[in-house]
Amino acid sequence: MLPSIEQRLALELAAKPVQVAAAVALLDEGATVPFIARYRKEATGGLDDIQLRLLEERLRYLRELEVRRGAILASIEEQGKMTPALLQAISLAEDKTRLEDLYLPYKLKRRTKAQIAAEAGLTELADALLGNPELNPEQEADKYLKPAFSTDNGDNPGVADAKAALDGARQILMERFSEDAALLQALREYLTEHGVVESKVVDGKQDAGEKFADYFDYSETIGTIPSHRALALFRGRREEILNVVLRLDTEEEKPKWDAPHNPCEGRIAARFGISNKNRSADKWLSDTVRWSWRVKVFMHLETELMTKLRETAEVEAINVFARNLKALLLAAPAGPRATMGLDPGLRTGVKVAVIDATGKVVDTTAIYPHQPRNDWDGSLHTLAQLAEKHKVSLISIGNGTASRETDKLAQDLIKLRPELKLTKIVVSEAGASVYSASEFASRELPDMDVSLRGAVSIARRLQDPLAELVKIDPKSIGVGQYQHDVGQTQLARSLDAVVEDCVNAVGVDVNTASAPLLARVSGLNASVAQSIVTYRDMKGMFTSRAGLREVPRLGEKTFEQAAGFLRVMNSDNPLDGSAVHPESYPLVEKILADIKKDVKGVIGDDKLLKSLNPAKYADEKFGVPTIADILKELEKPGRDPRPEFTTATFKDGVEEIRDLRPDMILEGVVTNVAAFGAFVDIGVHQDGLVHISALSNTFVKDPHSVVKAGQVVKVKVLEVDEKRKRIALTMRLTDNAPVAGAKPEQRADRNDAKRLSQQKQAAPAPVNGAMAAAFAKLKG
Repeated sequence: MLPSIEQRLALELAAKPVQVAAAVALLDEGATVPFIARYRKEATGGLDDIQLRLLEERLRYLRELEVRRGAILASIEEQGKMTPALLQAISLAEDKTRLEDLYLPYKLKRRTKAQIAAEAGLTELADALLGNPELNPEQEADKYLKPAFSTDNGDNPGVADAKAALDGARQILMERFSEDAALLQALREYLTEHGVVESKVVDGKQDAGEKFADYFDYSETIGTIPSHRALALFRGRREEILNVVLRLDTEEEKPKWDAPHNPCEGRIAARFGISNKNRSADKWLSDTVRWSWRVKVFMHLETELMTKLRETAEVEAINVFARNLKALLLAAPAGPRATMGLDPGLRTGVKVAVIDATGKVVDTTAIYPHQPRNDWDGSLHTLAQLAEKHKVSLISIGNGTASRETDKLAQDLIKLRPELKLTKIVVSEAGASVYSASEFASRELPDMDVSLRGAVSIARRLQDPLAELVKIDPKSIGVGQYQHDVGQTQLARSLDAVVEDCVNAVGVDVNTASAPLLARVSGLNASVAQSIVTYRDMKGMFTSRAGLREVPRLGEKTFEQAAGFLRVMNSDNPLDGSAVHPESYPLVEKILADIKKDVKGVIGDDKLLKSLNPAKYADEKFGVPTIADILKELEKPGRDPRPEFTTATFKDGVEEIRDLRPDMILEGVVTNVAAFGAFVDIGVHQDGLVHISALSNTFVKDPHSVVKAGQVVKVKVLEVDEKRKRIALTMRLTDNAPVAGAKPEQRADRNDAKRLSQQKQAAPAPVNGAMAAAFAKLKG
């Protein structure tokens, strides 16, 4: 018998079945992953959020598998074709592919040529020739000639001559061969190991498809193609720039009909006992095998494997997007400091918004320092007045058009007015325009021009990136790899999970949070979040967590899920501003009674809290993991898991790509991490690429293990292609820029031949030839 869903999940997660069963039960009851991971550790044995997300995804798949299994069993039973062996095989099928292979012969489909031939009585001819190759095909076929006739399924043309009889018999055998589940699996495995994906440029599309130049004459085994190259191939095919096919590695090109038999045809022949011994029917049977492979099996498997390649590439691209999004959401907040947001522009001017320490907009304007007005001095005067008036300490500059010029304006302001003690930071403005035109922005900033809302968003995302970015559809934040080429439902589900995990990891101040931020809290949705905001606006700030129970539509179950992640910072009970769940307050009181202290006297007393033994206070409801979490939380209530705020300093005089020189060492900010490396903003309007081979002095399998979006890094310039706007960087500061005209391998050898050898095994793209392959797979 196939193991139960819980048993399979336990095996995949390396967990105990009882842990999985508890997690599944909680999910089915409506509990969220953050709630289970944080407050139900005893039940799940401490499964973390990563394990729980995987469990949630696999649970969905396995349940869909069981639904499909039931439908297939019912269909075959209804046809009256179920056998004990088939029932056992279907019951033991471990994935959808195996299940569909078994169902293929019984799948209801349009009337096929094989069915028509069977209705004409040609099954016996097919069986006779397969069973006895000594028979003469033409002579045997003459026995099955018959005139046209009618059946319940329609008119049948009959069997006019021996050729028609043999064609019909061939169709019967081809269908039989192509629907053999065991054979299909064997051929699938062989093609997966020996299949080569090949692409050629469509004639006449060389110029239009220049960005796909790396794939104009390209081939790679299907099992080694990384996700970014696979998605680039599929995009090129979709845009009709590339012809993309799958072939066997033993073939020079997609096989022609007169090509020698390949290993897959040999496997089909062996499966059905077909061999060429110069008997009368051997050639006919061999041709039938060839037809089966070329027309039926290969076409079916090519579609399936290319679909699987695309799906696998999409999953990896979604994972890349999710990891980058998490890094961006959990980037260090500048904190409650008055901030000036600058949304750069040329002809339309630079939009300016000033927000106070709470994020409230206190001033807006527009300045025109760039062409065509060139009002540099007037712009400096305006910014200085605003900074002085509102005691601004940070200037947040969007990284779009005219960003570098606006950054220089801010630098001049800092030099001109050093007493203001200003700090400037360039931030990603991805999604700011989406927010500006959104329904929420029109409610949040109703009397403000759309163009100015972007400047507000740019300022706020420096002050608290998480609180601001949750207002934007995650897909619009722009830290993905080919995000528009992947399944949007799966992408949205994955990104929503990331946002939920990040928001709940940090916690939310219920008295200052926006509705979009509250909507991401465990147990809450958009309507309940809006109810909280509306209630807060009508009744004033919440003075305790218990006050949340008064919010319309916020029931006990919702309160249970959400309360631990909502903070009430001005409550009489300090626990309301912590991650301690209200259900655990009696436990805290029990501990306080034992040590004869009040809660205010205990909070922050590391020495005392670390001296307490969690096991002493454990009971049937609260176990050691929960008590240990509570004691740790009391050391620093409401601690923010995000790192300390730091900034990158762009080098003076390096403002355009033409200012870059090989071997120049610069500071920059990681803007995106892909499977092939990391993109770094070094202040020249064009991100540079640190190829995976140049991220570290040691072998790197996953770039995310070295860098993350928002990280400040030092890089060295290796190559600059001003015409194509490509910059190759390295984080190996001892590397030297390549000699002009050297081949990629020679360039890399100059730095580390051993590393090149290792990297080629892991990622077949050129190494410091990142200027060739990797750059073509930009952010999608």
